[in-house]
Amino acid sequence: MVATCYLLGVSTRRMEKLVESLGITRLSKSQVSIMARDLDEQVEAFRTRPLDAGPYPFVAADALVLKVREGGRVANVYALLATGVNADGHREILGLQVTSAEDGAGWLGFFRDLTARGLSGVKLVTSDAHAGLVAALGATLPGASWQRCRTHYAANLMSLTPKTSWPWVKTLLHSVYDQPDADAVHAQFDRVINALEEKLPKVADHLEAARADVLAFTPFPKGLWRQVWSNNPQERLNREIRRRTDVVGIFPDRNSLIRLVGAVLAEQHDDWIEARRHLGLDLIQQAQAAGTPTTEEAGNPTELALSA
Repeated sequence: MVATCYLLGVSTRRMEKLVESLGITRLSKSQVSIMARDLDEQVEAFRTRPLDAGPYPFVAADALVLKVREGGRVANVYALLATGVNADGHREILGLQVTSAEDGAGWLGFFRDLTARGLSGVKLVTSDAHAGLVAALGATLPGASWQRCRTHYAANLMSLTPKTSWPWVKTLLHSVYDQPDADAVHAQFDRVINALEEKLPKVADHLEAARADVLAFTPFPKGLWRQVWSNNPQERLNREIRRRTDVVGIFPDRNSLIRLVGAVLAEQHDDWIEARRHLGLDLIQQAQAAGTPTTEEAGNPTELALSA
């Protein structure tokens, strides 16, 4: 019961009251140690399990910044996370590692561990544009495409755009994703670039440079675009982790962080496996046959008014 309360994010004070209501006045250090050891064993087994439900055509990666006490001070550490969709269409938690920095070495070790455990058949990885992460993907998953999260990209583009022009630019950017098929998406992207070149050339150049990355979803079936063109599903998982870790605040060490976050992820993993499929089997089969992205202009989409 105490372990369950811990995983649910119940505060220490409320947990003490609950235990007292059951007639337990205190928990000995040995009892706490046993509970922690049991959780550690379960989490370690989960984090190192074989990834044998593949292929995993779609993967999402992200990192959370958390605080731990190390060397007599409070330090930021990074919880590297990956989720994926397995051959049966269900989402899985693929991995968790804690590193001192969100750099290329950390991400490279993370993805090497995933591939060593059986991660294969990856068609598309969705993430933000962290250079170390993208380089690690190229080194460990050479056959996979990279989808730059559209939500993160919009934030990047907004920082480059004059504040008064952002509503117009945002509307244009959204129009790209509102098209009925891949050809229409690419054609609309071209029209957006043309509309911005004269008034906002820096914004147009930024968009052009990001074309292949933000449109990597287009070779895949339209029915799964919303699931792969952003990290929004991953962000919902991050919020749940935050809800549990905010109760702790500063972790006493990395082991305690892995214990809590790993247990939360294991619980979420089980829920996903028992829930309905994240992607239908027909979409999975179509995705397996998906080709290489193209940027050729085609189609005849309904045009958005391209004037400010």
